[in-house]
Amino acid sequence: MANLNGRARRKNTYDAIVVGSGITGGIAAKELTEKGLKVLVLERGRMVRHLEDYPTATLDPWQTKYPQGQLPPDELAERYKVQRRTGYTMTEYTQHFFVRDDTNPYTETNRFDWIRGYHVGGRSLTWGRQSYRHSPIDFEANAREGIAVDWPIRYEDLAPWYDHVERFIGVSGQAEGLPQLPDGVYQPPMEMNCVEKAFKAKSEARFPERRITMGRTAHLTAPTEEQLSLGRTKCQYRNMCIRGCPFGGYYSSNSGGLVAAERTGNLVIRPNSIVTELIYDEKAGKASGVRIMDATTRKDEEFYADVVFLCASALNSAWIMMNSTSSRFPNGFGNGSDQLGRNVMDHHLGVGASGEAPEFADMYYSGRRPNGIYVPRFRNLGDAATKRSDYLRGFGYQGGASRPGWERDLRKAGRGFGAERKAALSQPGPWSMGLGGFGEILPYEDNRVTLNRDLKDEFGLPTLTMNVTMRENELAMRKDMQNAAAEMLEAAGFKNVRGYDSGFAPGLGIHEMGTARMGRDPKTSVLNAHNQVHECKNVYVTDGAAMTSASCVNPSLTYMALTARAADHAVKARKRGDL
Repeated sequence: MANLNGRARRKNTYDAIVVGSGITGGIAAKELTEKGLKVLVLERGRMVRHLEDYPTATLDPWQTKYPQGQLPPDELAERYKVQRRTGYTMTEYTQHFFVRDDTNPYTETNRFDWIRGYHVGGRSLTWGRQSYRHSPIDFEANAREGIAVDWPIRYEDLAPWYDHVERFIGVSGQAEGLPQLPDGVYQPPMEMNCVEKAFKAKSEARFPERRITMGRTAHLTAPTEEQLSLGRTKCQYRNMCIRGCPFGGYYSSNSGGLVAAERTGNLVIRPNSIVTELIYDEKAGKASGVRIMDATTRKDEEFYADVVFLCASALNSAWIMMNSTSSRFPNGFGNGSDQLGRNVMDHHLGVGASGEAPEFADMYYSGRRPNGIYVPRFRNLGDAATKRSDYLRGFGYQGGASRPGWERDLRKAGRGFGAERKAALSQPGPWSMGLGGFGEILPYEDNRVTLNRDLKDEFGLPTLTMNVTMRENELAMRKDMQNAAAEMLEAAGFKNVRGYDSGFAPGLGIHEMGTARMGRDPKTSVLNAHNQVHECKNVYVTDGAAMTSASCVNPSLTYMALTARAADHAVKARKRGDL
């Protein structure tokens, strides 16, 4: 029996284990395997292979079961009662990339929209692809303002890793020389359309501090030899990204990180493997591996490694740590600070303004550009001119101008045949433009998730209870987000300008952060400056859980840079025998 157990353990032993295969798991797998480690990637969901498993990637609108692919309410009511809160994102084209809520329940003390996809590649297949660096003021803000805890790193620590990730994934964008939005390694930017160009010229003339640039997005516009060698090519301007891109025009784990890792011969991917807990070796004083439940057989199994990377997403990594208890960690793995599950952040959205541009009625555009414009933060930049007295931090805008094409006019035109219908579909609608704000939410200790052992999921595992709200700071910011957007559109001469605030519940930004934050002091944080668990140095957490503050920019690029930096540290520390 001892020999059998020994052989089983050797069979299930790797140099490193990566939990999760999404935006950070793919980078962790790439970096660790390319540095020579034998790596096991554990994914709780099904296998999704690049090219092979994008069933709707090339479907035309008339090939769907439902008109425009819009699922009927009865199909969404119970099975997708949370996922459908994304609105247009949850369709017949994308249904297979979202979880069913009836089998993956959680409890909302306050409304929290947990949007998830459990499969190889995770949300790297459905992310918005906007890729911005956090700035020096973002890393310094907590310390400067006395909010929460100080980041244990600064922009200079992460800058070379931003470079490294941008070169690999491919980010198209325009350098602007703004301290609050650091420039990076960019492929040529996509082009603004005629209305956006006019908006930029007129709005910047009135508000020169409010710079307008093309969105920095993880789409290839001039692929490198490395990217071409992975089987990726230029973005085709189809704007069907959320279905999975068979061209690899946008970055995903499936078309990038996991492919690069597989090329090394050092990668094993095991789908349908739900990591239920970290295994802590009391005698050795470190984690020896992880325990999983096989989603197909429902049997438990153990895997072992010198290094464990948690890349399961902020909430799922927190769940794993909270569910990992022992005599050493009775309140959750690495939770001596009692900060595990706390400080949940997101970006608040659903507020801005829109307007019309009738003078461009004779103009149209070519292609379906999967990107828009970006307005970097222009509030509270550390000087008197940008300081607000009613709230801390700031926001940016994402938006763009367009004319609705025939697909969006189908419902308006009605059904039938003949010349009248053809005429109704042959002309695009009027130009309109919108600016939507992305605002920073501060880290509040009582914005938290906790383990709920009374409500179980389909596998009989505990679930999460969400208790996260926005506070006065965010509500004051929202007023400014709406007013400033309207000001810019009016300054550019747009007609029928309307501000809006459609309301927001945390989670819908789909940028969950902060549940196992980095910090300088083990008494007030879970992770150190290298993303190691303070109390167990061979466990690294590099997804959104690690974030100490949120900034107002999309965070995925920062997650990937933190992951690459941590992987480099882990390989060197392992070689020295420090782990």
